[in-house]
Amino acid sequence: MPARPRWSDDETEAVRELAATYFTKDVLPHQPEHVEQGHPNLSLYARAGELGLLGMSLPSEFGGGGGTFAHEAVLIEEQVRAGDTSMGFAVHAGIVSHYLAAYGSDEQKARWLPKLASGEWVAAIGMTEPGTGSDLQAIKTRAVREGDDYVVNGSKIFISNGHVCSLLVIVARTGDEKGAAGISLIVAEVTDDTPGFKRGRILHKLGQKGQDTAELFFDDLHVPVANLLGPKEGQGFYQLMEQLPQERLITAVIAQASIEAAVAMTVAYTKDRHAFGKPLFALQNTRFELAECETIARVGRAFLDQCIEKHVAGELDATEASMAKYWITDRATEVADRCLQLFGGYGYMEEYPISHIYADVRVLRILAGANEVMKELIARSL
Repeated sequence: MPARPRWSDDETEAVRELAATYFTKDVLPHQPEHVEQGHPNLSLYARAGELGLLGMSLPSEFGGGGGTFAHEAVLIEEQVRAGDTSMGFAVHAGIVSHYLAAYGSDEQKARWLPKLASGEWVAAIGMTEPGTGSDLQAIKTRAVREGDDYVVNGSKIFISNGHVCSLLVIVARTGDEKGAAGISLIVAEVTDDTPGFKRGRILHKLGQKGQDTAELFFDDLHVPVANLLGPKEGQGFYQLMEQLPQERLITAVIAQASIEAAVAMTVAYTKDRHAFGKPLFALQNTRFELAECETIARVGRAFLDQCIEKHVAGELDATEASMAKYWITDRATEVADRCLQLFGGYGYMEEYPISHIYADVRVLRILAGANEVMKELIARSL
């Protein structure tokens, strides 16, 4: 584990210890079950809420812990280090909760945030559609106002927590304007029996097999107009742009923790595994590969810690968040590949955690905006 970063303190390190225990004792024993069913057990969200691990950076008056992003960061890091990808905390606590906290009215926050902080409800956000990925301005899901309701029609795909969510932020068109101008964020409270709402398949992925990623369908789904996020329609795209830096920073946190976990387990394996009468670590190629991977880990950690410090201080801009997201996720796939190679044939076996890291990190270069989009955003700042 790297040295304690400057953005951490005794309180966040206590959270780290609590989170590590939670993932090891409460979550990991259920990992085979999660993989088989394609989603985590809802009771584990409630357990996390009971321990105070959800909503740590939300205001205390709405059931949160009154902390900062640093608390969310240590939770995510410990999830990765434990080897779990089933619990959708990054989306639930790190992303959706902050849309509600930033743009919800006091009435909305009082209704929704305590249930998310307690783990009674699981949150998701419906951005991506079958015909749109990083191009959010091209979404087609529509919300037409009829009296006191919006009537929502359309579909979403690749929705993390989609199978288990009770609260869903829907990115939809509420106006006829082209591009960003007609997009709004509407919050739906949903169950399997909600008229007009249907959960589709849990999608089978290359990695992160225990974390539910689902299709969602809206066929005349009625949502109260009072559930609009923000003071008026048409603000959704700008709200998304304001919150995406945190989403991208979270992605970088996952990637960096994956790099560090991959290097640590590979150093341990190569020191224990023998070939040609000596430990693998005694071979020059092994030592050089790991020296390079550890250097990548140290450089990534320094940049990530700088970004977290800035974000906690409210100073991280979209350009730096894009840099961290693209560069660290690119390095994560590189390091996972190089470390797996040092495991030889065993690295390709599912019983070895390096195989899971190899599969799990690949999507990080795609989600939260593809890395090619990150480079374009960075270039615009030059």
